[in-house]
Parts: sequence; structure tokens; C-alpha cells
Amino acid sequence: MRLFSMYGWVRWRHRLEVSGRGFFHAPWAGGAVLLACVAIAMLLANIPATSVYYKHLLETDLALKVSSPDGVIDWLFPRGMTVEKFVNDGLMVVFFFVVGLEIKREIVCGQLSSVRKAILPVLAAAGGMLAPAAIFLAFNAGTAAANGWGIPTATDIAFAIGILSMLGDRVPVSLKVFLTALAIADDLGAILVIALFYGGEVQLGCLLIAVMIMIGVYIMKRLGETRLFWYLVPAVAVWALFYYSGVHSAISGVAMAMLIPMKPRYSREYFAHKLRYYRKAIGEVACSGDDDEFPNEEHRYYLRRMASLSLNSVGLSYRLEHRLSPYVTFLVMPVFALANAGVPIASAEYLNIFHHTSATGSVGMGVFFGLVAGKPLGIFLASWAAVRTKLAVMPEGASWRMLLAVACLGGIGFTMSIFVDSLAYSDADLIDRGKIAILMGSASAALLGTLLILIFSKKNPDKR
Repeated sequence: MRLFSMYGWVRWRHRLEVSGRGFFHAPWAGGAVLLACVAIAMLLANIPATSVYYKHLLETDLALKVSSPDGVIDWLFPRGMTVEKFVNDGLMVVFFFVVGLEIKREIVCGQLSSVRKAILPVLAAAGGMLAPAAIFLAFNAGTAAANGWGIPTATDIAFAIGILSMLGDRVPVSLKVFLTALAIADDLGAILVIALFYGGEVQLGCLLIAVMIMIGVYIMKRLGETRLFWYLVPAVAVWALFYYSGVHSAISGVAMAMLIPMKPRYSREYFAHKLRYYRKAIGEVACSGDDDEFPNEEHRYYLRRMASLSLNSVGLSYRLEHRLSPYVTFLVMPVFALANAGVPIASAEYLNIFHHTSATGSVGMGVFFGLVAGKPLGIFLASWAAVRTKLAVMPEGASWRMLLAVACLGGIGFTMSIFVDSLAYSDADLIDRGKIAILMGSASAALLGTLLILIFSKKNPDKR
């Protein structure tokens, strides 16, 4: 009986491990975890027993202060660093670094690597940014809320791709590729918007030093350096300089990502030659060695050399993207959601997105309709114009109705929209109203897109 219970425990644990690995490798897992963190953050911010502690935790000062008794030394770093700021200006740099690596990969060898491939998603992304901004300004031009025009212009790739993955073969593969390329081009546009329009007063001295360091890193890259350490140290220094420069520190992550080498340390010919050599050496050792001792020290030596050979035959950029993506998906973005999605709702009036005044405008209507209407219309109309003028070709196997449905998913603007919202305003009321509108608009866009895909895929089974 005891053996049976032990076997049952082992079997249950094995099933749990297999299920866990399957979950973390699922394309929709990141969106599911992010959604759960949003719900937790909202609960923490609105339950009386936790709301005070939640706010106090986010406002906790993390700066390191060093001072001498005579007051000669008074050093504070990083200045103004709270828990919330550490998440938005520290952890999110890792997110933007991975986004930069993805953008670089797509530009070099992906869907944005040629004009023919890139023209449709790039034009669609441009339309999907201009239309929401125009709708937002239509509600808020000349008011205190006008600076938030960049909030509804971004697409959250984790949620959008996750929903497409759950819908399976209802959506043509070409449209999944199209939405992925569009989201990456959209991320690039959002980064430019943040850099150009949502920075503070620029400290040219700090920015100049950061640029000089990046030039040094570029020269080092051109000389063939591929070891991570020589890129990590400058990256930390550049982040600190951007933090004090007035340009948002997230931009430092994208800038450094562009400097990470994609070229592997070893060529294809060298890799094949050394691999044959190590395989031959292992075979010779295996034939002459003791069967009771496998692997012995010689075996382990050659296996380590083969592992090093394989590692250095893949570009550092690819390795970092592969290693960091799970941490970004299941750590950085959930922590960001926990720190930023918790909006205290003092009254039901906060949920009224149609609230409008002549002084403050309506953040709610601008963001909501920008995401739900502006995004899909901008993407669809820009794509239609590009195809009709023969600048681009329609994705293979796609219909205009299905493209419109997929464009609706572009209105899911959670992560980047909340990030821009925190940069656009200093008024806590406007920030909170913007966050509520982002959550409502993103949820509505997700439901609308999913519903249209289900309807159109039934009517057009041959288009799957």
C-alpha cells in the first residue's frame, strides 16, 4: 500500500511537471499570467485591508544614501528610485531590451528584412498609430488630457498573439505572421514616440557620455567581441546615464539591443570541422575506455568543448533573446502589471469612460475609442490602401473580413499603453482614468476581435 501511494505521488508529480512545461511553452500562457496579475493588482488596490499597504509598497524609497557625519559626503543613487519607479525605469528596460532584439532580428532576417515583406505591416502599423491618436485628440484637443494622445497607439503582442494561438487554424498562418510583424513595427513606433515626445528636460552631458559609451561598444562589436560581459557592463552604465539624462531609461534598452552582435563567433565551416573532430575523439575514447566509467573525465571534457562550440556558433543576440524572453514574459511583465494595473476605484463614476469636462477633456473616451475603433480602422484602411495601390500584396489565404477581425486584436494595448499613460500625465486622477480606459478598451478589442474571427471563419471555412 505504501509503495502504491509512493508510485501515485511520483506519477502525479510527473504529470504536474509535464503540464507545467506545456503551459510555459504555450503562446497564450504569457497573456493568461498577465491577465491574472491585472486582476490581483485591482483587488490589492481596492480591498480596504490591502489598499494602504499596496500604495505604501509602491512608494517605498529604494535609493542608496551615503553621507558622512561632517556632511562632506552626501551621495544618493539612484535619485528618486521608488519600487514603482524601479519597475517602470529598471525592470522594464529588460522588456525594451528584448523588444529591441526582436525588432533587430525582424529587420535583419525576418518579416521586416525587405521592402516587399515589410511594406504592408509597416504601413498598417503607421495607420494603426495615426488613427487612434487622431480620435484621442478629437475628444481632448486643447484640454489637460491632450498630452495622452500616444496612449492608444500601441499593440500588446503578448495578448494579441495569445488570442490568435487559442483560436487555432481559424486564422490563416499568413495573418498570424502579419499581426506579429505589425506588432513589432508598432513597438518600434511606440519607442520613437516615447523617445521624442515623452522625455523630460534633457541633460546633454549625461546623454553625450552615454552616446560615447555606445560608440565604444559599436567599435568593440566591429572588432569581433562576442562575450556577454563586455556588453553587460556598458549597458548598466548607459542605463544609469539615461536615467539622469531626461530621456526615458527604457530607450537605453532598445539602443543597447541594436549593438548586440548577431554574427556568431564561429563560422559554419569551422563549426562543422570542430564538430567532426570532437565526435571522432569521443568515439576513440569510448572504444578504449572502461565501460564501468561512462562518462569519464575525457568524455566530459569533449562534451564541454562541444557545448561551448554550439553556444558560440549562435549569435549573442539570438542567445540573449531566447534566454531572456521567458523571464520577460513570466516575471517582468507580470510584475509591471502588479505595480501599474492596480487602480483604486473610489466610486462608480471612475468607471464612466464618457466623463468629460471642458478643462480636463475625456481620457476615457479618447483611449477607449482610440483602441476599439481607431486601431482596427487605421490598420484596415492603411492595409486596404496599400493593396489597392499595389504597394503591397494581400497575405496569402486571407480575406478582407478576416483581416479586419485580426486588426481588432491590434486594439489590445495593455502593456505599452499603460507605460505611456504613466509618462504622459503627472496628475494621478488622469493616470488612473487612463488605466481604467486601457483595461476596458483592451478587453473590448479582444472580445470584438475574437467574436469576428469566430463569425467569419464559420462563413469562410475555405479561407482557413
